[in-house]
Amino acid sequence: MSNVQEDPANNIKKKRAVVAMSGGVDSSVAAALMVEQGYDVIGLMMRLWSEDGKEMLNRCCTPEQMDDARHIAGSLGIPFYVVDVKDYFRDTIVDFYLDQHRLGRTPNPCIECNREIRFNWLYERAMALNADYLVTGHYAQVKQSADGVYELHTGVDNNKDQSYVLHMLDQEHLAHVKFPVGGISKPEVRELAKKFDLPVASKSDSMDLCFLSGEDYRDFLTRHVPEINQPGPILNTAGETLGQHTGLPNYTIGQRKGLGITSPDPLFVLRKSASDNALILGSRSDVVTHDLTVRNVSWVAGHPPSHDEPFPAEVKIRYKARPVSAQVIPGPNKTATIQFEDPVFGATPGQGAVFYNGTNCLGGGIISDF
Repeated sequence: MSNVQEDPANNIKKKRAVVAMSGGVDSSVAAALMVEQGYDVIGLMMRLWSEDGKEMLNRCCTPEQMDDARHIAGSLGIPFYVVDVKDYFRDTIVDFYLDQHRLGRTPNPCIECNREIRFNWLYERAMALNADYLVTGHYAQVKQSADGVYELHTGVDNNKDQSYVLHMLDQEHLAHVKFPVGGISKPEVRELAKKFDLPVASKSDSMDLCFLSGEDYRDFLTRHVPEINQPGPILNTAGETLGQHTGLPNYTIGQRKGLGITSPDPLFVLRKSASDNALILGSRSDVVTHDLTVRNVSWVAGHPPSHDEPFPAEVKIRYKARPVSAQVIPGPNKTATIQFEDPVFGATPGQGAVFYNGTNCLGGGIISDF
């Protein structure tokens, strides 16, 4: 299959763009913009894993969403296909999520999904269709520096920016990825949907993890890994027993309220020890840190900005966190040490720590166990 289609009106070869469609407003507008810009567009929608009996509730691929995506593709005059990724998604993302909780971590499965599903599994299938680009509805921007290096930048709409969960993209990806809505705001996206006469213009955003099907993650964990949601001891930093917790997944790092502990001084969740099913509490000063180690580090440029030397950056330690100034020290085996100018509160093993220079996302990694 050729990766170009000839436009008989002007004899121009069209580049091919495969758009990851979800039936939502962002990916629908992305598809419409690519058609408007003259690309040979193909719509692909992934059928992800859902628990038996909950297929109608999966936030990413309900039958209704598939119908919306198919209808939109038809109105845009582009071919549309549904690709089945249920088993791979279950093995790669859902099992990852469960395994990380078994280790007492709080994972961000959206990072792993982008790493393994969208920009590995789906990317390869787009390239197999001889596409020039894989297109998604993410709020981020791809730019090129003066020396030709591809850069990942934050989306124009700070409230919707998704560069944090895209920090693993590399030069090969960014040469073949487009984010058409990254340069506009969410209200503008909805206005474009109206302009293109797309029926999803007012459709609400999906915020929850798709495979939770709208339920509380603790109920999901109780059903799939009941052994990790058992009562156990609450300890202070000296190892003294303060009480009992109701199950480690019911608590978050930095949590103060709802601990069921009476203390003359405020106590906060410091860490979760999966090996002995213990919840460790400490003072606020125990929950702040000046430095972190991160693993599985990736660099957008293929290497750190200063290669192996420390460099200044703004670092986000969770998706909606405010970036804070730090020194990043690259280490061996895809690790790095982060030294913050001011202490940060509630850093959580399993979450991403992502490095920025202004709007330029340099890369990132996963916060290691303390």
